[in-house]
Amino acid sequence: MAQDIVMVVGLGNPGSDYENTRHNAGALFVEALAREAGQTLRPEKKYHGLYARIQWQGLDLHLLNPSTFMNRSGTAIKALADFFKISPEQILVAHDELDLPPGTAKLKKGGGHGGHNGLRDTIAHLGTNDFQRLRLGIGHPGDSRKVTGFVLGRLGKQETEQLTAVFDEVMRVLPDAASGKLAAAMNRLHSFKPTP
Repeated sequence: MAQDIVMVVGLGNPGSDYENTRHNAGALFVEALAREAGQTLRPEKKYHGLYARIQWQGLDLHLLNPSTFMNRSGTAIKALADFFKISPEQILVAHDELDLPPGTAKLKKGGGHGGHNGLRDTIAHLGTNDFQRLRLGIGHPGDSRKVTGFVLGRLGKQETEQLTAVFDEVMRVLPDAASGKLAAAMNRLHSFKPTP
């Protein structure tokens, strides 16, 4: 069976200073997916990140959390994609999304970077924006001057619970999204409502 998604990347910043921050939502998702598959992400120098290859739900997936900083994510993504000859269209990049409320997620193919430095660098390194995205809602602080502090702030208890719930829902739809049923996966995921 041909897979539409072969590689799942979680954007985030490395190190304990950034652990469990909103900006690391993508990396937290990939860690959760690895755990779900009974695997652990391990440092892999040639891919500039933490890597695992999993067999899960009938899928063969390369998981990567770049250990570069967010604005250098493309280096790691391109290294792994080039090594395994994975086309940009087969890559799903999970990232935090200010424009979605906490506990929600949306799948999207293509598009701009929306000011997200990890996406900006990924587009620059891949030479295209034609990769898939998993947009993980973190909400917006309401004032553009507060965005940096907000995204680099640690997740609260309720936010963590909401992210965990949406991660579970993403994992339920990922097999469809990866195997030619993107519309069905999107319909289900986009109607998911966080628990208050």
